[in-house]
Amino acid sequence: MIRTFIKKITHPFLKFFTENYFNKTRNYTYKNITVKVVPSVFPPHYTISTKILLDYISSLDLKEKTLLELGCGSGIISLFAASKNATVTASDINKNALNALKTAADYNKLNLTILYSDLFQKLQKSPFDVIIINPPYYPKNPKNIKENAWFCGEDFEYFKNLFCQLDTREDKLVLIILSQDCDLEKIKNIADTHNIKLECVLEKKVLAENNFIFSIKKPQLKLKVFLYCIYFDNYLLKYILRLEYKL
Repeated sequence: MIRTFIKKITHPFLKFFTENYFNKTRNYTYKNITVKVVPSVFPPHYTISTKILLDYISSLDLKEKTLLELGCGSGIISLFAASKNATVTASDINKNALNALKTAADYNKLNLTILYSDLFQKLQKSPFDVIIINPPYYPKNPKNIKENAWFCGEDFEYFKNLFCQLDTREDKLVLIILSQDCDLEKIKNIADTHNIKLECVLEKKVLAENNFIFSIKKPQLKLKVFLYCIYFDNYLLKYILRLEYKL
């Protein structure tokens, strides 16, 4: 309650400050990797989610692993993963972000693949070892390309499309970060409709805000095979009955 009250009071001032401060290109640095964040790109300085993800993957063994940052924004996570010898793909629908990331990759002398893609539409069908997602989660329709980094659509269209596409893939580890500020139950319910579960692997409170990194889980292959076998056995039984009794 207190946190909500404070946010309500301070929001107009924070909005004014951030809009003016990030109206210019600003540097963001993590462990000697620097990106230039242009005004139309999600600023990692403003929220803690990027830093939490960076700290989390710093403990992961990414050497020779394939990693996708889905909706890369500034690309600082992609560059950091590349510095840990991962084979990195960074995707976004913001062309300004992608152009800035190309410049940052050259500046930091790091190699990665940079692609324009709306979710998985233009990405490889073969699975990635790791996928990192820092999604938009406020339920409002974005009015411009920058707002796509904040708003997921009035009916959570972003998550409906994301989980629908993930349901057809077999990636090994998919990590997504969410905050207590979003409608966690709504997002989990959307995941449930695609038989996807969100398993919390990290909870961190910063400035009275709880942030969660979830691992996206799907049914195990054995269960899928078992269900397919049941379906096949039922189909075969029906076929035999039709032959025997001419049903």
